[in-house]
Amino acid sequence: MDNTRVKKLVRLIEAHGYQAVAVNPSPSLIYLSGLHLHLMERPSILIVTRDGDVAMILPKLEEGKVSDDSPITAVFTYEDNPATWSATFRRAGQALGLQTGKIGVEPTTMRFLELSYLREALPDMEIVDGSRAFSQLRIRKDTDEIEKMKQAAVIAQNALGQTLKIVRVGMTEKEIANELVIQLLRSGSDPQLPFEPIVAIGENSANPHAVPTDRPLSQGDVLLIDWGANFEGYLSDITRTFILGDVDPELLTIAIIVHEANLAGQRTGQPGLAAGVVDQAARSVITAAGYGEAFTHRTGHGLGMESHEVPYIYGENTLVLEKGMTFTVEPGIYLPGKGGVRIEDDVVVTDTGLESLTDMPRQVLPLDDFFVSN
Repeated sequence: MDNTRVKKLVRLIEAHGYQAVAVNPSPSLIYLSGLHLHLMERPSILIVTRDGDVAMILPKLEEGKVSDDSPITAVFTYEDNPATWSATFRRAGQALGLQTGKIGVEPTTMRFLELSYLREALPDMEIVDGSRAFSQLRIRKDTDEIEKMKQAAVIAQNALGQTLKIVRVGMTEKEIANELVIQLLRSGSDPQLPFEPIVAIGENSANPHAVPTDRPLSQGDVLLIDWGANFEGYLSDITRTFILGDVDPELLTIAIIVHEANLAGQRTGQPGLAAGVVDQAARSVITAAGYGEAFTHRTGHGLGMESHEVPYIYGENTLVLEKGMTFTVEPGIYLPGKGGVRIEDDVVVTDTGLESLTDMPRQVLPLDDFFVSN
């Protein structure tokens, strides 16, 4: 595989004064090496030095996953006896010439297991938060990455369309969520979904991160669904809200407000502006309508190989938007005991503004519009 990504990381290592960075099994590991490893009781770690050396420490049984076209230049393996693992880490450190200086790590993915072996093998090196480098590594997507995200959105939208055809009064949140997972896989999603779908009915939709329960769907309910798909390692993350029958008039009011806030956020973002401006634009619509305190979270978050990554779209964020950055725009209003509405789209920064990767109708629609007669 092309080692352009490794070269980019080496430039970031130099720019931030590290001697090396260490990467756990994670999206960053896949991005840099193409290696798909899962976290288990055996340690695995990729080390990239400022000289451009790329070494992988992993169990012997995983060695075959390192392909011939991998940018990895050295592989250090160990057997099943844990007593031998420390020596492998020391051998890797010596081969890479790591003695003093800083090693940057991703604080959200580095485990205590790998951290302990690194500290033991490299006692004179300082292991530090490498966020400054890692936050810049994947933040701008290239054309191929964006196309994969578009396909992930298509898959997700198709899956929800198929699911809504069978939703009926009496179905529970769990049943709808389970059906949606099946339809995501049938529509072409990779098996590892971005997250477990959120399906929230009625009063449960007032919880932004609700977990599906046995709450059944009834006439007069709001149905909020937050879901996504995975296509070749790139994700979508979408939320749509629906109504069934005659709902509380206030819920219809906030549905219109949230729709307007979503559009305001999407219209406002463009390269050269601070990320926080998108939040401010969406939030101002909701605040002006008198529901500012009911919008309880940021307007969005970065999206790509992870469902939550940089950039984060909150009002105080001064990070300047650049072409290729991808994130969500997802304003919401939540009324405890009554219900909530959220409308979430995935967008990419272009030369002139924000392009939505999602195109399913945004306005809150009656569920009856999707029903198929038996």
